[in-house]
Amino acid sequence: MSGSGRRGSPGVESDLDVRVLTPDRLDDLARLFDQPGDPRWCWCASFHIRGSVKARPPELNRDVLTERTVAGPSPGLLGYRDGRVVAWVSVGPRESYRKLARQDYDAGASDGEQVWSIVCFVVDPKARGQGLARAMLAAAIDHAQAGGATALEAYAIDPDGERIPNPIAYSGPVGIFADAGFRVVGERLAGRTRWPRPIVRLDLPGPGATAGRDE
Repeated sequence: MSGSGRRGSPGVESDLDVRVLTPDRLDDLARLFDQPGDPRWCWCASFHIRGSVKARPPELNRDVLTERTVAGPSPGLLGYRDGRVVAWVSVGPRESYRKLARQDYDAGASDGEQVWSIVCFVVDPKARGQGLARAMLAAAIDHAQAGGATALEAYAIDPDGERIPNPIAYSGPVGIFADAGFRVVGERLAGRTRWPRPIVRLDLPGPGATAGRDE
């Protein structure tokens, strides 16, 4: 699948080739994560374990994501440009993320809903400012819909015009979700952080012709 525009969201056209993370693509992801920054040590393992990734060696965090990828369902999508991974989004069924069982992430899904979640974006530092997070969001929406999701949640941050430090920007600014049609359904850590942390949700009609699966 490719990172193409959808739902009228601005800035999502791109030349990305978006693929599901599979065990044979973990080395590709490593080339993105091995650049300076938080992904180098956290390896997007935070939502798959009960404790904190900060006190753990990077190798253990990589093992967590590797095991999650091998066991399935896949924990995310890779965005390739010219054969090299330049973007990542972690998206999958809500129940596959252990940390989302915490009460502060509960926005009250209805019985019978198949909720998927987006928990992290990573973009190559040299490719930022080119709309790649929006392109990966569009691909994640298609991927969730193709996987049978009836709703897609994310746990955004509202910068209110300020520049957000990279360590907490991983969840994505609320604006890119609003532009894609998500609505605010709750707030986590209300009043406890400098920036609001809205929980946003997009209702999905089910699998469709624009399905973003990589079989």
